[in-house]
Amino acid sequence: MAQALDAYTTGAAYACCYDDIVGILKPGYTADFVVLSENIFEIAPERIADVVPLMTVIDGQIAYKK
Repeated sequence: MAQALDAYTTGAAYACCYDDIVGILKPGYTADFVVLSENIFEIAPERIADVVPLMTVIDGQIAYKK
């Protein structure tokens, strides 16, 4: 799971040459993230499809909130 999450976050930012501003939560970086209904590191892999987004933040602003 950690490897997949890394590929979709820091890996994608690196591939697009934006790794100096996005891809991780760090001061000075753009705050883009999703709050999920469950911790995907603590549930069975077959349950991941049932996890839903509760909130999406783009550039530090709430874009979606359930």
